[in-house]
Amino acid sequence: MLDGIKRWLGGSAKSDVTEWEGVAPWAQSHQYGFRAVPGEGFVVDGRLGATAWRLEWGPSQRPYIEGHELRLRSELGLGSDLQALVMNRHLAEQMEKTVFEQFVEGVQTRIDNQTPPEMRWLVMFSKLAGSEMGPLKERWVALSSQKPWLQEWLAGPLSTALAALHIDEAVPALLMIGRGRLMLRTAQAEPEVAPLQTWLRLFECAMREARRVAADNPDSLAPSSAASAWQQSALPGSEREK
Repeated sequence: MLDGIKRWLGGSAKSDVTEWEGVAPWAQSHQYGFRAVPGEGFVVDGRLGATAWRLEWGPSQRPYIEGHELRLRSELGLGSDLQALVMNRHLAEQMEKTVFEQFVEGVQTRIDNQTPPEMRWLVMFSKLAGSEMGPLKERWVALSSQKPWLQEWLAGPLSTALAALHIDEAVPALLMIGRGRLMLRTAQAEPEVAPLQTWLRLFECAMREARRVAADNPDSLAPSSAASAWQQSALPGSEREK
């Protein structure tokens, strides 16, 4: 009986690992760093040229994503006063409904720092008009503290990549820039390699385009591009995004 329990326990532990066993060989083949976090998920570290990025898969850190989420982030050295947000329209409509219910019909009287920045920005900044969104207007919403910067970021390859992205409209997905950092979040129940590659390609496109716009607008760069805490951490949930 004891041997049976041991085998059952051993099989359970093994199954936890094999859930994402395909990710490690993929990461190794691209010379990315890979670290599994038992009971949580995993972290993949890579670079686009000289700029580091981190991919995390683990429990969701946002109420609008159920279960597990995929997160990608990179420090781009942009100014802290630049905030930009691109999200799929279904998610934007859900967030706007939540804001209305919580802060208009509910008991809360103000939006504070405990509210995710993406939700605060929906209230603070005006969205690009449909005529300004071009081919993205049916499926995506975009807004920013610096509208010309956002428009230039969306011009060209990033707009093409977003328009070509084939996901269910109910799947939450967003790109955001804040505190000098580029971030991508989306729901992903299982860490399959093909979707990871798709999201990473989109993220790297967003990185390249953000650097291009920053080069054209040097006043949008921060005085310092010092590494933040996430570059020191190995756990997917070790730094809760504000």
